[in-house]
Amino acid sequence: MSSIKHYLQFKDLTADEYAYLLGRAAHIKKKFKAFEKYQPFADPDRTLAMIFEKASTRTRVSFEAGMYQMGGSVVHLTTGDSQLGRAEPIEDSARVISRMVDIVMIRTFEQQKIESFAAHSRVPVINGLTNEYHPCQILADIFTYNEYRGDIRGKVVAWVGDGNNMANTWLQAAEVLGFTVHVSTPSGYGIDTAVAGVKNTACYKTFKDPREACRGADLVTTDVWTSMGFEAENEARRKAFAQWCVDEDMMRLAKPDALFMHCLPAHRGEEVSAEVIDGPQSVVWDEAENRMHVQKALMEYLLLGHLT
Repeated sequence: MSSIKHYLQFKDLTADEYAYLLGRAAHIKKKFKAFEKYQPFADPDRTLAMIFEKASTRTRVSFEAGMYQMGGSVVHLTTGDSQLGRAEPIEDSARVISRMVDIVMIRTFEQQKIESFAAHSRVPVINGLTNEYHPCQILADIFTYNEYRGDIRGKVVAWVGDGNNMANTWLQAAEVLGFTVHVSTPSGYGIDTAVAGVKNTACYKTFKDPREACRGADLVTTDVWTSMGFEAENEARRKAFAQWCVDEDMMRLAKPDALFMHCLPAHRGEEVSAEVIDGPQSVVWDEAENRMHVQKALMEYLLLGHLT
């Protein structure tokens, strides 16, 4: 099982592998836009199992549509319609499910769950989101940046908001791909660098003032103030995060051609103003679509390896 390649955190792949993946995603997207059939999973038929313990819109649609477009099949599982929500150990579920499908995507709570599943899986496992990391989303974000502005190496990404799974993954991406993240979070909601797992502290800087984090940035990005699983903290977070709304003033401090991204769903008037997310610097809709294209490239790579 040690030879199986999983994608559980952004740092699981190297900069060279990401260069290949981003190139493949561009190739696959070009075919999609030209209505050219590309079905490398059709013969033999490959099956993706999607396991959801957290609700999903973009993750489900992007993986499911992407797999069908590549000629494969999809099995959709939730904790409500399988033994995953009952007493069966996750290790046993992994042993069984991975004998029947070719690749697994899991969207769950603790990272340890997906790590345990992968350790007992006979097939590649992809992290569709955990409390700690969201690598597929950051892969799509970087692909989107490349489309608009070219290589992200040497650039500055401003993260404004919660020190959550997205923030952790941005730090990993900065370390792997050679850019800098300016992090600004309210007191008590900062990034746990041990969880983020970065060794190069030069890849990020922290700012008490979110406006200063945005100054000179090439990309400004944020997320909801209250992630799934933390709903009980909603009121406290609304008060703590009041100054961390990405608005036009913040965007004016970034570079004139800076982009704005958000992984969605968004709450206009909370973490971002309507003027920003619906404005000319926002690329959130391309960013959302690109989840599908990069995930198609990722599944292709994990199943078929490096194609020439």
